Amino acid sequence: MNAMMRRAVIATAAVSMALSMAACGKAGGDKKDSAASGDNKSIGLLLPENASSTRYESFDRPFIEAKVKALCADCKVLYNNAEGSAAKQKQQFDTLIAQGVKVIVLDAFDATSTEGWVKEAAAKGVKVVAYDRLATGPVAAYASFDNEKVGELQGQALLDALGPQASDDNIVMINGDDADPNAGQFKAGAHKVLDGKVKKVVYEQSGEWKPTVAGQKIGAAITQFGKDGFQGVYSANDGMAGAIITQLQGAGIKVPVGGQDAGLDAVQRIVNGDQAYTIYKAYKPLADSAAELAVDLLQGKDVKAVATATVDSATDKGIPAKLLDPKVVTKANIKDTVIADGLYKASDICTADYAAACAAAGLK
Repeated sequence: MNAMMRRAVIATAAVSMALSMAACGKAGGDKKDSAASGDNKSIGLLLPENASSTRYESFDRPFIEAKVKALCADCKVLYNNAEGSAAKQKQQFDTLIAQGVKVIVLDAFDATSTEGWVKEAAAKGVKVVAYDRLATGPVAAYASFDNEKVGELQGQALLDALGPQASDDNIVMINGDDADPNAGQFKAGAHKVLDGKVKKVVYEQSGEWKPTVAGQKIGAAITQFGKDGFQGVYSANDGMAGAIITQLQGAGIKVPVGGQDAGLDAVQRIVNGDQAYTIYKAYKPLADSAAELAVDLLQGKDVKAVATATVDSATDKGIPAKLLDPKVVTKANIKDTVIADGLYKASDICTADYAAACAAAGLK
């Protein structure tokens, strides 16, 4: 082969190699573009706290993770708990976006602070499912309970516990955190039922979803009104109710106290006669709904097959929503609610300390 022919072969090979490398580069670029457009298989899950309620770690997280796995075998859930800090939750949210997550299920610790987060996420193609609490900002979907109805059920259950003399009774209300829109809806629903049916709400404060704060607030009410100054206590959730009951017992006061969340310790207090009622919000249907919404969004499907209602937040209107119905739990229907649904077994509730009470309630 002469020099001219060798140069032609080398040139042809170089061009061929360059074209091959370019083709490989383009294929790699297509893969990257595809991932950016939503092929990511991770769903972020951010829950708000684990101090005032045991439900998030015991129920919400495992139920959501299991349902996502059932719907999308190769999907994974990236989980974090804010541990009661809005600032920490914001960092967790930002980290998920940096990791390339395309859908985030967000139970906001402070739902009033999320508008900017959700807007930034939406601008990057990240969709947010508001879970349990309706986060501000352009969320793609919302899964929760009818929260005003929760408050109505709480109010009616307290009236039932007070009995026919309720119209002569004064009550104390320890509400949830003012930064939580759910707390406002619970409060509104409770007032809707209680106002005009009890003598007076003599003391009303936020317990901030913190048992220690709720205990302090009921202590202040006892100091202000004395042992006979009120005949019932509305507590927005079970964690606070437990602290309230401890304070009342220490002061020698026995009045109906209710809560919300159907925590195991609350159900045990109900069996024992220390707590009058709780509100059972079936965690599995709620978690399943959130997981379905998240997977549908990840796969580009229409969420309205799951989200059959709409709600308005403080910043946005017409948000697709899945709203479930809550139930009241009292000593009389424990077997037909939390046990029948498989939330607890009788053996979970009826430990040695509650064996006699369970026997009297027909749970053993």
